[in-house]
Amino acid sequence: MLIRKSIVLFVLCLALAAAGGCVYRQTIAQGNLIEQEDLDQVEVDMTRNQVRFLLGTPMIDDPFHRDRWDYIYFLKIGRKDAGFKRWVSIFFENDRVSEIRKEQELDPSL
Repeated sequence: MLIRKSIVLFVLCLALAAAGGCVYRQTIAQGNLIEQEDLDQVEVDMTRNQVRFLLGTPMIDDPFHRDRWDYIYFLKIGRKDAGFKRWVSIFFENDRVSEIRKEQELDPSL
């Protein structure tokens, strides 16, 4: 009888351990999804309002770097690493675009 209870307990523990690994992980999308067509329209000497119209409000509007807007986006499906990542920085001088940095590298562990 004791052996039978031990076997049932062992099978129950094994089933719970297996079920614990089957936890659903939701898809996570963070940041600004930027279409390539919109990004291609951004040019040097555009105003802040023109950039905001094309790309939307920046994900990071750092008060210590008022002349830099960062647009970051990543899509993570389930337990996998991020399948789609993008980081674009727009720099301004006198409220006009002075530099556009495309395709910057995000942390690979995202």
